[in-house]
Amino acid sequence: MHKNHRMVYFIYNPNAGNKSNRYRQKLINTLQKIPNTNLLLTEYPNHATKIVESLIPLKPTKIIAVGGDGTVNEIGNALKGSIIPMGIIPLGSGNGLARHLGIPMRTSSAIDIALHGNATSIDVLAWNKRAFFCTAGIGFDAQVAALFHQGTRRGFLNYIKSTFKALTIFKSIYIGIGANQEEPYFSVTIANANQFGNNAFISPLSNLQDALFEIVKVKNGNLWKKAQLGISLFSKRIHKHPLVQVEQANSIQLSAPVGAAYHLDGESLQTSENLIQIEILPEKLMVIHAS
Repeated sequence: MHKNHRMVYFIYNPNAGNKSNRYRQKLINTLQKIPNTNLLLTEYPNHATKIVESLIPLKPTKIIAVGGDGTVNEIGNALKGSIIPMGIIPLGSGNGLARHLGIPMRTSSAIDIALHGNATSIDVLAWNKRAFFCTAGIGFDAQVAALFHQGTRRGFLNYIKSTFKALTIFKSIYIGIGANQEEPYFSVTIANANQFGNNAFISPLSNLQDALFEIVKVKNGNLWKKAQLGISLFSKRIHKHPLVQVEQANSIQLSAPVGAAYHLDGESLQTSENLIQIEILPEKLMVIHAS
């Protein structure tokens, strides 16, 4: 058997999270010592996708994303529709998909699961044909993501700072959902997984394998109601909040202003067209999860 057929590849984004250089070097040393594996580092955005595309013909046993939500998205994009499973060693600020899959944040435990855990297939969503695996949204959470990405520092504390800053400047955004007229919303989130990351459960009932996604519609309210919204986000009760309505679909069209901030698996982007088509793609992604 060709040795590559048994090969496991780690793809590490050294810029993920807010880890020290010492931590990075130690992690590289740890990964390099694991037998029958190969470690590759990403050097620029979308590099992970290119690396995986070049590895697929070698039929690797599995490919393990070592990084944050962006790295997971890039590797997942290249692996969707293939039988090669993706493992995750979460190092990012949110780690939404990893947390949904029960993967521990402790690196040594995550490595163990990535190497020895079971694989299962999950649904893949698309926002105007661009694939995502966890959550996407427009409105307040997209404003938070935009502020967070403008800052140079990562980590949960800076995420909280961005949240408070967004609360002072964000009003509401007019969004049309399906056949409905545009209405003002605080946020509209499309959820495949149950959380943004950091245990912020935007859609506690979401299932990665039900061929449906949740549309979590949040209306604007006073500061007190928004504070309660924040609490219910972390207590897995947001779907019961009076400002929140959740519907399920396998495809939906949204309309929103051009140039509005939106996020896709944690990445901050801006709309370039008025209409947004959200759908479930025919391809699945194989992921390794905690049993």
